Amino acid sequence: MKLEHSFTVAADLDTVWAAVLDPERVAPCMPGASLSEVDGDTFAGTVKVKVGPISLQYKGKGEFLEKDEAARRVVIKAAGKDVRGNGTASATVTLTLRAEGDSTAGTVDTDLSITGKPAQFGRGLISEVGGKILDSFATCLAAKLAPEEEPAAPAGDQPKLAAVPPAVKDEGDKDKADKDKDKDKGDKDKVRKPKLAAVVEPESDPIDLLSYAGPSVLKRVVPLAVAALAVVLVLARRRRRR
Repeated sequence: MKLEHSFTVAADLDTVWAAVLDPERVAPCMPGASLSEVDGDTFAGTVKVKVGPISLQYKGKGEFLEKDEAARRVVIKAAGKDVRGNGTASATVTLTLRAEGDSTAGTVDTDLSITGKPAQFGRGLISEVGGKILDSFATCLAAKLAPEEEPAAPAGDQPKLAAVPPAVKDEGDKDKADKDKDKDKGDKDKVRKPKLAAVVEPESDPIDLLSYAGPSVLKRVVPLAVAALAVVLVLARRRRRR
């Protein structure tokens, strides 16, 4: 199915363009998504989805097919399947960015193929839910790209003066002072070069499709329920007349 969406990010075009080329920066902003691997233009990850009481977890891979800096356009192909075999999903996504004042506007054209439980929503509802997901994505991305404000220095604080080393009395004291200085330098190097710790990306919460659909589901379900109730009442009256 073909889907078209648009969104706006409160950040300049160059900043947003650099971000969309970096899966590690944008993946945390996509509801339900977690990135597990990046290798050049390819990446791998998982997407967790809830449809009411049913939970699905898609594992898959994606690849940048095109990066057109002049046109500010990228084409991404991704595919995955539920770990329990309850469905598959694949998509080719074309994202185009353009400057809109101090913000960036984006259009997303998606060619989506999906099987399993989420496919029951149909094109109209999937398109509506997809739009709301992109709105959440754009809000999160704008927050991540916003420049950090430096804390203001408290009033009355005075700059600290550098410590003045004590005067060296003789050659023996000078040698001792040099050794102490080398020792201090070594200690500082140890502090400046800590061992690198493994960075583990926290798992994201599943994306609840029904919560994103919200009133959309009710609009479809309520009329059907009313119609069914009307049929039941008509049949009940006919039986009473007999």
